[in-house]
Amino acid sequence: MKKSVVFLLGFLYSAFAKAQCAMCRAVIESGGDTKAAEGLNDGIVYLMIFPYILVGGIIYLVYRSTTKKKHINK
Repeated sequence: MKKSVVFLLGFLYSAFAKAQCAMCRAVIESGGDTKAAEGLNDGIVYLMIFPYILVGGIIYLVYRSTTKKKHINK
């Protein structure tokens, strides 16, 4: 139970992180448009979520299939 809570907190914390590559950040900061910088950060975080969801779903399916096999064998 502790591991799942720690994992969930780590996953949720990373969703709020500001993600931006150094080149994109330099271009946006030189322009001085903060709305564009915030929009770029939100877009990057939005695109980052889907690979984590897919990998998490695959791990869950593998876990579920292995636990079903253990229950059948008993």
